[in-house]
Amino acid sequence: MIEQSAFVLHSRPYRENQQLVDLLTQQDGKVTALVYVGQSKRSIKKGLIQPFLPLRLTLKGQSNVKQITQIDSTGKSFSLIKHSLFSSFYLNELLIRLLTEQIPCQQLFSQYQKTLTALAKGEEIAPQLRLFELSLLEELGLSFDFSPVFEHDVSYFRYIAEQGFVPVFDSFPKNSTQCFNKSHLQVISQRESLYTNSTTEGVSNTFKLLMRQVINQLLGNQPLNSRKLFLKKI
Repeated sequence: MIEQSAFVLHSRPYRENQQLVDLLTQQDGKVTALVYVGQSKRSIKKGLIQPFLPLRLTLKGQSNVKQITQIDSTGKSFSLIKHSLFSSFYLNELLIRLLTEQIPCQQLFSQYQKTLTALAKGEEIAPQLRLFELSLLEELGLSFDFSPVFEHDVSYFRYIAEQGFVPVFDSFPKNSTQCFNKSHLQVISQRESLYTNSTTEGVSNTFKLLMRQVINQLLGNQPLNSRKLFLKKI
């Protein structure tokens, strides 16, 4: 049993006085666990089983479903409203749908905390989501090779799974929504300086469309419920 930091991604009632909880933990990655919350509506544990509240807990058991033996909060819940809250539910759903159980992912855990902090401060949403998505893809063993974008003298590229960026030898491709502007991709490749005052709306839109395409493929093109929360698509 190891005491570690964690966040609740999702919870649902299980047997009497128990809840089944999906967690993102610092040491063990995504974990499914049972917690006894008791009968009282004022149960302390029941009050702790909520998203976006930093926790310290201990897990017990060797099976796929652990048991939470101790749980405490280590701070206040992140103050998230409107689109920042919707965005945070989006992060949680991505983690539930895409992460494998019980695989350590400490860098992703750290990025998750950073993203919640930025969203709670009211920072611009799109950059935070894109950077989190990149971190998630890296955790899944995926990364973008931008070298073709600098090697080929064309204006547009397609992104094809297991092939990467493929040049489009048509100056005006018919299906432009599935093609990405070369100059935009070159800016996106410079991750450290990606979001500055000089970043254009075109670059941001290209980045959003690229990440949307890759994530949709990973999801098997099954829709995310959290996207329905948005008046505007993320």
